[in-house]
Amino acid sequence: MNIGHIAAETAIAAARQSAEAAGVTAAFAVVDTGGNLVAFSRMDGATLITIDTAIGKAYTAVSVGADTIHLTGAIQPGAPLFGTGLTLAQTRSFVPYGGGVLIRSADGGRVIGALGVSGAPSSDDDHAIGTAAAAAAVAPVEPAEPVAPVAPVAEPVA
Repeated sequence: MNIGHIAAETAIAAARQSAEAAGVTAAFAVVDTGGNLVAFSRMDGATLITIDTAIGKAYTAVSVGADTIHLTGAIQPGAPLFGTGLTLAQTRSFVPYGGGVLIRSADGGRVIGALGVSGAPSSDDDHAIGTAAAAAAVAPVEPAEPVAPVAPVAEPVA
């Protein structure tokens, strides 16, 4: 099961609201379980590096199966990931800083994607914004009205 576009947009809207409340301009990215971008938004005034960083944080979280805040110890001097920092590899960037948060389904906690947040003064702040927003992504949504079937188009008469 993967996150859908509506849930991804819900997470981004919640992240934007949290960032605005904190006085932060940031970028937000949601990826599915394969690390593929589902939705993205960058607030006016957020620096350009936040684009790749937000996408990379989301990709990293879903790739390692954990929130990226848990990698903080591993990137410190003497730790196994020291020196990796921000490793850009096009759309598959490894970004071991806080702000990548797993999004889980409401039924059983399966991972359905991840949200990346970049732009706050610290990775801890990015993580806090992302954590609150990820919870909003799985909140129950009212079902849409059923769509009436479309009548078939008649064949032209020769």
